[in-house]
Amino acid sequence: MQRLLITGGAGFIGSNFIRYLLGKYPDCRVVNLDKLTYAGNPENLRDVENDSRYTFVRGDIADANVADLLRQHKIEAIVNFAAESHVDRSIMGPRSFIETDIVGTHNLLEAARQTGVARYLQISTDEVYGSIEVGQFSEESPLRPSSPYSASKAGADLLVLAYHRTYGLDVVITRSSNNYGPYQYPEKLIPLFITNLLEDKKVPLYGDGLNVRDWLHVLDNCSGIDTVLHSGEAGEVYNIGGDCERTNLEIARRLLTLLAQNEDMIEPVADRAGHDRRYALNCSKLRALRWRPEIDFERGLAETVAWYRDHPDWWKPLKSGEYEEYYRRQYVERRSLEP
Repeated sequence: MQRLLITGGAGFIGSNFIRYLLGKYPDCRVVNLDKLTYAGNPENLRDVENDSRYTFVRGDIADANVADLLRQHKIEAIVNFAAESHVDRSIMGPRSFIETDIVGTHNLLEAARQTGVARYLQISTDEVYGSIEVGQFSEESPLRPSSPYSASKAGADLLVLAYHRTYGLDVVITRSSNNYGPYQYPEKLIPLFITNLLEDKKVPLYGDGLNVRDWLHVLDNCSGIDTVLHSGEAGEVYNIGGDCERTNLEIARRLLTLLAQNEDMIEPVADRAGHDRRYALNCSKLRALRWRPEIDFERGLAETVAWYRDHPDWWKPLKSGEYEEYYRRQYVERRSLEP
C-alpha cells in the first residue's frame, strides 16, 4: 500500500507516523487530512511540507467530500488518527468528542466502503477497557470506558468492527498505551510537567499520584501501527504497549531529577472525575507479528526532556493562552446547543 490517507496527521502521533512513513518507504505517498483544531499544528510537519510525496489538505473527517478526496488521490489505505483525545476536555464538553470520534469515523468508513479502499486502520486507546487492578487487558477484554472520551473511542471501535462484519470492509484496530515523545501538545502529563518545570512552574498532580500508566514512546507506537497496517489480520484488534508501568508520582519525580528541581514543585490537586487507577496491556498478539518496543524508557524520557528544552519556539505559543481561548469559544458555542 503506497497511497495513504492519514487523518489527524498534524497531531502528535499522526505527525510522527507521517514522518516515520516517509523515512521508511521511499515510494509511499501520504495525504494528510486535518481540521487543524487546537492540537493540530502545521509546525509538527514543517520539515516535510516540501516533500513531493506529502500533501496536506485542511478538512474535517465528517465532511461529505471525503470520498472525493479518496478518489482524487487513489487512496489505498486510511489510517484514522483524527480524534478529540483529552479526558479533561471530554468531561467539560463531551459533544465534540461524539461528533469527531464517532460521527467522523462513520463518515470515513462510508467513504472507504464507497471507494473500495483496501484497508482501514482505526487508531484507538487502552482507555476503552477501563481500569484494571491486577493483570493485563487482552484484545478480548470487555470494553468498560470511564470518560466521555474513552466512551467515544469505544463506540468508534465497535462501529469499525461492525463495518467489517456487515460489509466485509478490511479493517484493523490498534489500541495503544500512553504515548510520549516530541511534538506532544503540552496539556498531556509528560509535556505539561516538562514545560511547566522549564518555566519554573509547579506541576499539578492528581489525587495521590499513584495512578499507573504503561508508557510507550511514540516511535515504538508508529512501528507497531505500521506492523498492523501491513501484517494485521482483517477484523482484528491489536494492543500496543511499552511494558513500562509507572505511577504518575514516579513520572513527576523522574522529571524533577532530569530538570534539577525538587519535590516542592509538585502541587497536589483534586482528583479527576472517573479517574482510572491502572492500565496494562497484553501485547502478545502484536509480538507474534515480530514487533517489539525498542526505545528504553529512561533514554526516551531524557531525550524527550531535551527536545522540549531545545524547542521553546514550538511549545511556548501553545501555552500562551491563544489555543486555550480557541477551545473556550468552541466549548461555549457547543454548550449552548446541548440540553
